[in-house]
Amino acid sequence: MSANGSSTSSAPASSSDTELVMTRIFDAPRSLVFKAWTENEHLERWQGAPMGMTVTVQESNIRPGGAFRVCMHAPDGVDHWLQGVYTDVTPPERLAFTHTWLGADGQPGKETLVTITFAEHGKKTELTLRQTGLPSAASREGHSHGWNSTFDRLTGYLEELDRTAVAIDPVESR
Repeated sequence: MSANGSSTSSAPASSSDTELVMTRIFDAPRSLVFKAWTENEHLERWQGAPMGMTVTVQESNIRPGGAFRVCMHAPDGVDHWLQGVYTDVTPPERLAFTHTWLGADGQPGKETLVTITFAEHGKKTELTLRQTGLPSAASREGHSHGWNSTFDRLTGYLEELDRTAVAIDPVESR
């Protein structure tokens, strides 16, 4: 595996203010990229959040019908609560879940649906994220920034795994 920083991303490619579509190529095998999104041992290490944020997991049950509830702690001290339910977990091809920000009063905001597909391209993975049901173009742009930062963070984590594999067994990992 080589999880170097070569990844590409796209700006929102949708014609609708309420939909975000992004694609990123990761220089890592599809099975590993899928595991990074669905296994707690990986999620704990890269946080599944934009750069600079830390995450506290209150609930995480990654299976169809399983719920999650997390708090993303911003560097400025503001907490951002998020919850949802997994609607599809099909290894290593697809992950889908509802996505709802919680207001300061703890009440859920508008629910969106996030669908992530993982396509194998040799030793690389093409990840496509589609988020539907966004309330506005401004929301779509904000989510685009957050997801791109999250993808950057995942790229760094995959690079770290690759460096670790090379250090453990330089012949086997190439």
